[in-house]
Amino acid sequence: MDRSPFMAAAGLVLFALAVYFFVPPVAPADGLPAASSDPLPAPQTRLPRSLGEMQLSFAPVVKRVAPAVVNVYSRSVVQAPVNPFFGDPFFQQFFGNPQMRQRVQQSLGSGVIVRADGVILTNDHVIRGGQDITVALADKREFKAKVLLADPHTDLAVLKIDTHGEKLPTIEFGDSDRVETGDLVLAVGDPFGVGQTVTMGIVSALARTNVTDGNYSYFIQTDAAINPGNSGGALVTSDGRLIGINTAIFSRTGDYAGIGFAIPSNLARRVVEGALGGGVKLPWIGADGQPVTQDIARSLGLPKPGGVLLKSVYPDGPAARAGLRTGDVVFSADGTEVDDIEALNYRVATHKAGDVVKLRVGQRGQARDIAVRLELPPENPPRDLTTIGGRNPLTGAQVENLSPAVASDLQMSLMAKGVVVASPGDSIAAGQGFQPGDIIMSVNGQAIRDVGQLKRALDGAGGHWDMIIDRGGQRMTLSVDG
Repeated sequence: MDRSPFMAAAGLVLFALAVYFFVPPVAPADGLPAASSDPLPAPQTRLPRSLGEMQLSFAPVVKRVAPAVVNVYSRSVVQAPVNPFFGDPFFQQFFGNPQMRQRVQQSLGSGVIVRADGVILTNDHVIRGGQDITVALADKREFKAKVLLADPHTDLAVLKIDTHGEKLPTIEFGDSDRVETGDLVLAVGDPFGVGQTVTMGIVSALARTNVTDGNYSYFIQTDAAINPGNSGGALVTSDGRLIGINTAIFSRTGDYAGIGFAIPSNLARRVVEGALGGGVKLPWIGADGQPVTQDIARSLGLPKPGGVLLKSVYPDGPAARAGLRTGDVVFSADGTEVDDIEALNYRVATHKAGDVVKLRVGQRGQARDIAVRLELPPENPPRDLTTIGGRNPLTGAQVENLSPAVASDLQMSLMAKGVVVASPGDSIAAGQGFQPGDIIMSVNGQAIRDVGQLKRALDGAGGHWDMIIDRGGQRMTLSVDG
């Protein structure tokens, strides 16, 4: 056998090793320092030391919390046209009111047992309009449920089932204010009705606002998979405490896209306490505001954006009596930073009327601490709920004077004023397109301040009505002859 190729290869290897160990490194031509020869720190990992460590799992937490998560079925009977085309107002002009039939409408969601005697927390939108609500436990038993409270302001509802004295498993409330971005969380619910499902993720963000309509839009964001049917289910920490009620997702298709939202447990606990104690009566602070942007911060002499710039303060309200004025900036409430009015309203909502909230407030670089004693929104002026009669564009609608209490009921800005449509009913007003929450600004150029003035303006219009309506901050005009 010819060994010459083998010997040649071995010689090359020995030459390369000699160069590596004995030839000094050449300094870089550009004068930069040579790379450090210090070894990189070892990664903080290690092999499992036992079979138990190889089997680490969230299973013990799931076994503890899963029995306290239930399915909620809501069934309602609605009226629908026999022929859907005849439900269109255009066809009704020629054929009159369509023949109607009853149709059963069902919705599916989840819920959390928060008291062993059968008190269950879920979303208001899960049971909204439901006439027959059934709760199915994890062990497949089913119970009829009654609604103790349905609160559209917070999108939470509290149910009660009769356990005949049996103590049910519960999930302990955690402190949602102690949750941090990056914490591990589990979402438990019944997506798509396939059966109870557990998903894992992290807290992606905190204090998400403007996710849904309403004054208390303030959410924990998570990437734990949440899908239709998960609404009302539990978001729990890695040690099994309830820190949120899964409520909404961000998706362009309706399916999970990595962004889900949960109502914080501190607000949910407040709603449960209210349901068991005579109803939820959320306090208010008596002020409205906007986020402090970079431009606003610069104009106010603030070092950076952040906080809520008060743009209106209700006369003789809690904020006004505490010394707050238009132009003040609220930086924090009870030590927690707030960046918009929804965040401030949430902090207030976790308290009860009569409690004191501590605000950090500044103006032109001067910061101070203010204690505000909270109150319930007042009904001032009196609402004067009235059904509009006669023949005019608002015939059949219920209208009322706006006050902080009425605005709270209708989930509007608590600083809104004027006359608002409470319900258009099944009437001429509905046919003209009026919706609950529409504010009647003027009729034929006359500003409308109260219900009595609105009635006089409608009756004296002489068969022609030019109206300006405010809908969610957008001005709309309506011109009707009749």
